[in-house]
Amino acid sequence: MRLVRIEQESSSNTTAHAILRIMAEILLFHHVQGQTPGFHAFADMLRKAGHTVHAPDLFDGRTFSSIPEGLSYTEEIGFDAFQHRVDDFVQDLPEALVYSGFSFGVVMAQRLAQTRQGARGALLYHSCLPHTEFSTSWPDTVPVQIHGMDRDPYFVDEGDIDAARDIVAHAKNAELFLYEGNAHYFADSSLPTYDPDAAALLEARTLAFLEHITEHTPS
Repeated sequence: MRLVRIEQESSSNTTAHAILRIMAEILLFHHVQGQTPGFHAFADMLRKAGHTVHAPDLFDGRTFSSIPEGLSYTEEIGFDAFQHRVDDFVQDLPEALVYSGFSFGVVMAQRLAQTRQGARGALLYHSCLPHTEFSTSWPDTVPVQIHGMDRDPYFVDEGDIDAARDIVAHAKNAELFLYEGNAHYFADSSLPTYDPDAAALLEARTLAFLEHITEHTPS
């Protein structure tokens, strides 16, 4: 979390005064098609709202035209290698982070949200793993939002929706938002699966989540 100085006009519109607002610091992980223009646009949306966003490129600049191509690359490199890259990256970051990821990136974000000390929240898009992959329970101090489409075969048929519902049922502060449709990367504006209405709602809920946790930051 960080303090941002914001200039506001008074009610008379003749003078201005400064206020300090706490903003979130976010670690955002991309999906298996890499850091697409739509992924960058999402990160920039968060930055425009005043938040700090760290977005490591785990694919070293590579992007892929389809999910199967991206998955093939991740299998070639191996998940352990990606996890090591993530661990090296976070060494120089503060503890009070919000961890966020798109699909493949959820694996990285969820692990850190559940296991790294000081996590302030988690935003999981298009995917969710059982919390037991990383710990015995979801941390009480880490609020989480999970977003997916109600007919997305990756999210529904591969068990992600069940994992999300289990987290919501047992975690202290967890929300699952389902959107009508069958697209996987519906929030990536550069891909054919983009759904502008669902994406706009996801973005609004994301910003509301970040505003809520920054308003409740421990002193």
